[in-house]
Amino acid sequence: MTARNVDVLLVGGGVMSATLGMLLKQLDPAMTITLVERLDHVAHESTDGWNNAGTGHAGYCELNYTPQDAEGNIAIERALAINASFEVTLQFWTYLVEQGILPKASDFINTTPHQSFVWGEKDVEFLRKRHELLSNHHLFAEMQYSDAPETLREWMPLVMSSRDAKQPIAATRVEHGSDVDFGSLTRKMIDHLKQQDGFELCLKHSVKSLRKSKKGHWRVNIEDEKSGEDKTFNAKFVFLGAGGGSLPLLQKSQIDESQGYGGFPVSGQWLVCKAPEVVKRHSSKVYGKAPVGAPPMSVPHLDTRIINGQPALLFGPFAGFTTKFLKKGSVFDLFSSVKPYNLAPMMAVGRDNMDLTKYLIAESFQSHKDRVESLRNFFPDAQEKNWELQNAGMRVQIIKKDAKGHGKLEFGTEIVAAKDGTLAALLGASPGASTAVQAMIDVLERCFKDRIASPEWQARMKELVPSYGQSLITDAELLKRVRTRTLSTLGLGQSAV
Repeated sequence: MTARNVDVLLVGGGVMSATLGMLLKQLDPAMTITLVERLDHVAHESTDGWNNAGTGHAGYCELNYTPQDAEGNIAIERALAINASFEVTLQFWTYLVEQGILPKASDFINTTPHQSFVWGEKDVEFLRKRHELLSNHHLFAEMQYSDAPETLREWMPLVMSSRDAKQPIAATRVEHGSDVDFGSLTRKMIDHLKQQDGFELCLKHSVKSLRKSKKGHWRVNIEDEKSGEDKTFNAKFVFLGAGGGSLPLLQKSQIDESQGYGGFPVSGQWLVCKAPEVVKRHSSKVYGKAPVGAPPMSVPHLDTRIINGQPALLFGPFAGFTTKFLKKGSVFDLFSSVKPYNLAPMMAVGRDNMDLTKYLIAESFQSHKDRVESLRNFFPDAQEKNWELQNAGMRVQIIKKDAKGHGKLEFGTEIVAAKDGTLAALLGASPGASTAVQAMIDVLERCFKDRIASPEWQARMKELVPSYGQSLITDAELLKRVRTRTLSTLGLGQSAV
């Protein structure tokens, strides 16, 4: 069998692979890139608009990014890091729109104010302290706070409808928050890549094996499910951006860095409302506090969504227990991922997270009435007939060894890269797609060290992401310059509906 030589093999047709492909083609148009996707469409799993929250995660409304310890101290470092990362993403999208590589921004991103809403004296005090800390930093200087019912009725009419006037409540708001249709964005990026010389898209192609050759390249065996033919690629670099499917592929690579990693899959569902008379009364993302024991992806929120150009309201997500790693995966995914080197960490996580397991199982058995009752914490007048249940995508949380060699459950995203820079994989979930550009820049810096250090690539990176190599967390003037440009070009802060 004749092997096909490529510079880069991207595995998985989601936003991560599309972003890395776009960056590489902008940096070196002569690079040969092949993207393989096991389904018959790109952006069909976690990247699809209905399979994720669509929140441009910037730390504005997500209360789990600012944890509070037992003494009442609130940590804001993660919120700052996520906000700065999302600003990097916005800069790259801005460049693509300005160059006409992406069509009008409203095809994939729209203004949707980001709001946090809490009730009860304890949580109101938490939100007040959170706002005080965050708004004193230039990244969050525009965040507003109010505990006045008349103000909150203007900010979130549905949430305030028929609410008990004696209940202590408070909210924060950032006007230039966003709703992102990551599915549309990804499809548009890949459509552009398909028009470039040296790029190939292979749908319904599944990776069967990958191993390192004596020459240092990756020999990847792939099945063409349309023809039943086996194909072999020799790739100088392989990126595993297959969502929940990345962990099994990383295990197949057998690189030393994959040792000890496991996965904890979590399913999700949304309540969806498309009734025009309800949808038109809500135009924001309203996040609350997660129930005790819930994973971060289960932070409840009532969202305005614009998916494929159509407005809707989503509430959830409702988590569930599953053994699948992908929405269109196998019930045996979890069991086949158990290896001798990760058995102990996975067993330790199972033992130490029984509350989480019980929570997920209980969520799975909720009735429609139970879910609507949860919705009424955010929308007291919600009627069951206007809401239907829809399945979301799967998320695989990272399990890894801690410093003592025991298992630890991680709730973020992580790049795992071979020490020689020839392979990288992205594992984990939230904040995921919102920080795709920063994550893929990390891949470039770890796996293309010599090239990205060159004057040519350094200059080009400054064109793609003007803040590259500088800190938006410490440089307020830099943030002002780049944010003014991105908000203007992407139309954020302007009404979307």
